[in-house]
Amino acid sequence: MDPVRNPYAPGAGQRPPELAGRGRELDVFDVVLERIARGRPERSLMLTGLRGVGKTVLLNTLRSQAINHLWGSGKIEARPDQSLRRPIAAALHMAVRELAPRHRAPDRIDAFLGVLKAFAQRTAPTGRGTAAPKLRDRWQPGIDVPAATGRADSGDIEIDLVELLTDAAAVAADVGTGIAIFIDEMQDLGPEDVSALCAACHELSQLGAPLIVVGAGLPHLPAVLSAAKSYSERLFRYQRIDRLDRIAADQALCAPAEREEVEYEQKALDLLYEKSGGYPYFVQAYGKATWDHAPRSPITAADVRVAAPEAEAELAVGFFGSRFERATPAEREYMRAMATLSLVEGEVDGGGRDDMDAAVPTAEIARALGRKPASLSPARDALIKKGLIYSGERGTVAFTVPHFGRYLRTQPA
Repeated sequence: MDPVRNPYAPGAGQRPPELAGRGRELDVFDVVLERIARGRPERSLMLTGLRGVGKTVLLNTLRSQAINHLWGSGKIEARPDQSLRRPIAAALHMAVRELAPRHRAPDRIDAFLGVLKAFAQRTAPTGRGTAAPKLRDRWQPGIDVPAATGRADSGDIEIDLVELLTDAAAVAADVGTGIAIFIDEMQDLGPEDVSALCAACHELSQLGAPLIVVGAGLPHLPAVLSAAKSYSERLFRYQRIDRLDRIAADQALCAPAEREEVEYEQKALDLLYEKSGGYPYFVQAYGKATWDHAPRSPITAADVRVAAPEAEAELAVGFFGSRFERATPAEREYMRAMATLSLVEGEVDGGGRDDMDAAVPTAEIARALGRKPASLSPARDALIKKGLIYSGERGTVAFTVPHFGRYLRTQPA
């Protein structure tokens, strides 16, 4: 097989050659865009799921849909140590620039840009015991108009964001379209920023304004939003992005191969689904390695067996190992205990078995390590902050990375 023609793309946020199994999500978003364009009420959208299920790819695809509907759009990636103010200002600047050529009143655009500039340059009031804003947060936007006063410049992120997004939505309404802001890794936003974003979406929803937020994050994102505002459970439409079913996984492998006039034997597809578990990133990784090792078409189960160790070695270094290396010895001990306790064997289509990692009660982890639960809290909290585990329900933790427990169970202590 010619490696130059290899169609598979195992990369972070990299769109696969065939976006299989996500038709429902794309159709739902099309309906959302059309409803808002017609003045119908709609909720902002939150995508949740483990790492490697394709949330970022889907987020980018949804943004492309918004652009195709002539919406203004901007995208940011949340960071735990960065205020929302600077990145969301940049995203809105981009969105409004897309709409400006269609607006009949340039003065209206300039007025909004003045508000945007005031918002971007404003920092929270500093007082005794309050750290000065970091240099990177004192962003100077490339806006020629003077900053406005008295609008979105109070220094209170919740007040300012509500005013800013309301004004941005009004600009979109002027041209008969909307604005969509896409936020990746949304669980990493600080509590104040999450609260402000919820308040802004609530206000926009009540006004029927044509601006929505599309967020993507780990499975505990709904809990993060709920902790900020109790009404967030009703404020957003939540869509859980999970691994691919057998039909979609086969499509992700076969459709790109067929375009290169290559076929798979059924037993090869059975084994690939057993190895990948249907997780999109793993489907691409095993597909790429198998293509490179297969001597000819059709690709056989024997080809998959020969290629699997290479795919697993690459995943062990780039996908699992890089995350494991970020953990301290105490955190690794905690995760090893989790891996031992979380093992659940389940059937997969094709007759194989798939090691799944279930949520584990923190009390059981403490018992397994012979420690008091309170003494393990620092390790647990640090792992959550690093994005290696999450707490979906009170008193339990689970891995954010599929098959991470299986990886840990194969590693020497």
